[in-house]
Amino acid sequence: MKNTFINNKPLFLEKALHWANGFSHCAYFQSNGISYPYQGFNEILAVGVKRIFSPNEKDRFEALSAFHQNKWLFGYLGYDLKNDTEKLSSNNADHVLFPEISFFEPQHLLFFKGNEIEIWSEEDVLEQIDKTESHLTQSKLSQPQASINKAEYIGIIEKLRQHIEDGDCYEINFCQEFHGEIENVNPIQLYSDLNKLSPSPFSCFQKHHEHYILSASPERFMKKEGNKIVSQPIKGTRPRGKSTAEDEALRKELCSDEKELAENMMIVDLVRNDLARSSKIGSVKVEEIFGIYSFQQVHQMISTIVSEKHEDVSAFEVIKNAFPMGSMTGAPKIKVMELIEQYENTKRGAFSGAAGYISPNGDFDFNVLIRSLFLNCSSKTYSFQAGSAITYDSIPEKEYEECMVKAKAIISLIQQGA
Repeated sequence: MKNTFINNKPLFLEKALHWANGFSHCAYFQSNGISYPYQGFNEILAVGVKRIFSPNEKDRFEALSAFHQNKWLFGYLGYDLKNDTEKLSSNNADHVLFPEISFFEPQHLLFFKGNEIEIWSEEDVLEQIDKTESHLTQSKLSQPQASINKAEYIGIIEKLRQHIEDGDCYEINFCQEFHGEIENVNPIQLYSDLNKLSPSPFSCFQKHHEHYILSASPERFMKKEGNKIVSQPIKGTRPRGKSTAEDEALRKELCSDEKELAENMMIVDLVRNDLARSSKIGSVKVEEIFGIYSFQQVHQMISTIVSEKHEDVSAFEVIKNAFPMGSMTGAPKIKVMELIEQYENTKRGAFSGAAGYISPNGDFDFNVLIRSLFLNCSSKTYSFQAGSAITYDSIPEKEYEECMVKAKAIISLIQQGA
């Protein structure tokens, strides 16, 4: 272990990420200094591979627990792990072919605290980073193609409203995919540009062989620290205003929108139920409900639910018992996941899963993989998705507009290089 101080952190980070990208696996997490309840991601760079998680077992959560061995692990959980926990399937089209789960134990670890770095490595990584040159390749991605057009989207929302009226469900998160082809790509520069467009408290960059995740997620799935569990679902969105007055008006509108409040409340109840499966009786508490947080692109309504982990439940069971997160499914969870498979025409893959890290003592922090771009540099394809919560009171045109607001940063990013 080595501690060092860096004078020019932006330059060091640029070189460090290019150095990391020379390995088959790497992961970088940061919070962008954004104030957030229970903090955002710790700033960590994990590089290289000691071990890769390649499960064959049916229950991959249990297999991940066995793989942990009290080591640092970094990676992601894909949405389709739902099929491990329930009798469900995923048969829709897949444009980027991400593994459903991927974790690795790194060779090198860099923990950042401001301009100070704590380095865990048997090699002189500072010298390696210093010798690394930044790549000047410009990214060029084709214009994104929507998986469904606006008219098709509106027709599906009407069908989902009918399911709600029929009593099949109360709320369902419906998503649409945008995909395209990669002509040239500089993943480091693309991630840096996305982070400038949409800085977030749960930002991450991951490479797993030819697969890349570039995430500007504002949402925490779950954090465990000691025996405390924290979940912070987002439900409720407004764009930022073009002026101070318009911005404040949109913020106040979000605060008082009965539909948004009802959506948030339903997901809070679902999360409380999910956490109760892993927690001591009576320990599940709603610490904050309907909190409004403003990010560069949007205002979000966020609630915070906490609990005390039951001593007989492992860290990995905590994750399994709440996965996939209610904010990306709806209620009741199993029925809406069946409807999602029926009405969405592409596979979610890593999208609406969770990316994060697990410490040697079993503490963890995972985001929700939204506002994220997924690259397959082997097939030269990319994908991103956006969705919204549908209730009986949903107005299809407004739901479509909300999706486009959420996709705005990534669409802008792609158009910059077009």
